[in-house]
Amino acid sequence: MGVAAATFVDTFKARDWRYFDVQLLLYMVLLIAIGVVMGYSAGFNDPSASAGMTQTVKTLIWASIGLILFFVAASVDYRWLRTLAAPMYVAVIGLLTVTMLVGTNLFGAQMSVTIAGLDFQFSEVSKVLMIVVVAAFLSGRRDRIGRLSTILIAGALMAVPTFLVFRQPDLGTALVFVGILGAMLFMSGASLGWMGLMVAAVVAVAPIAVGMLQEYQRSRLFCFLNPYADAQGACYQLVQALNAVGSGGWLGRGLTVGGEDQRGYIPVQSTDFIFTVIAEDLGFLGGVVLLVLFGLLVWRILLIGWQARDAFGMMIAVGLAAMILFQLLVNVGMVTGIMPVTGIPLPFVTYGGSSLISLMFGLGILQSIRMRAHKPSL
Repeated sequence: MGVAAATFVDTFKARDWRYFDVQLLLYMVLLIAIGVVMGYSAGFNDPSASAGMTQTVKTLIWASIGLILFFVAASVDYRWLRTLAAPMYVAVIGLLTVTMLVGTNLFGAQMSVTIAGLDFQFSEVSKVLMIVVVAAFLSGRRDRIGRLSTILIAGALMAVPTFLVFRQPDLGTALVFVGILGAMLFMSGASLGWMGLMVAAVVAVAPIAVGMLQEYQRSRLFCFLNPYADAQGACYQLVQALNAVGSGGWLGRGLTVGGEDQRGYIPVQSTDFIFTVIAEDLGFLGGVVLLVLFGLLVWRILLIGWQARDAFGMMIAVGLAAMILFQLLVNVGMVTGIMPVTGIPLPFVTYGGSSLISLMFGLGILQSIRMRAHKPSL
């Protein structure tokens, strides 16, 4: 056995589970449990849900797979990922290119690839892999972090997968990539002046990007400005979502009961619009509990990043926190009518195997960072 292989095995066996972060696991499991319950409630009155394997059973299977990956990722020293940054980047580009070429068309976008009857959304795992890639790059340029070249190279690295996702077209996920990059550059200490110029450049090309979208996507994008102007057309889904959220009141109408007269009016309610189910069934209080759980999870992620033993671990934590927080704010914002409808899933809660497994794998990496920080927990 070679020296490198022996070192890898020793690292794997030497994991220190005394520093395992139980709170991180707890918040993750609670959010997944909420997703399972609300997914069941969303499909309770749907006659098609009883045909074949239900969403609830599928979600439990995906969560089980994700939990295995979580512990595997936690067991391996995260610093090995730094040596795999280049192959990861090539894999991301390859997976997204395959999606564009042979992806399954869903709601007008090629976002998934069907393999052996299962749909895989490679853009979800790409988000986690790109966090590792950018973290490896930024942590390797600590002495040059304030230079324009650092921002330009990091931007170029993220621009390729962002463009490939945007061309699917999947505007929501493309925006998540941009949000991740912005947060990681900011927290790395990159020049605010140069970042300001980069933001100005993005804003300048935004009209061009919007013009590349399909007509129905552009119509949905601006519905939040005046949803009732086209309540029976492009804004129909948003109007129904607002009605569902408002009908929940303070305490909700009850699980499986809340949507008896509403479920069928909101397409894909268990995915992008799952928050409408939470607001309608559990009310304002249920929504607040969900947001508090997300707040605790993001706080824990950032705390682990602060405790990390190196810049690489810290940047991974920042990227994961930015991804989850960005998706949370946009998803809840679009359902409540204060942000554009862009099709961004609610982390851990939205129905979807690729998203759930990718997120759990990402938090497994974070657990590895915590276990190897060897600092007392707060």
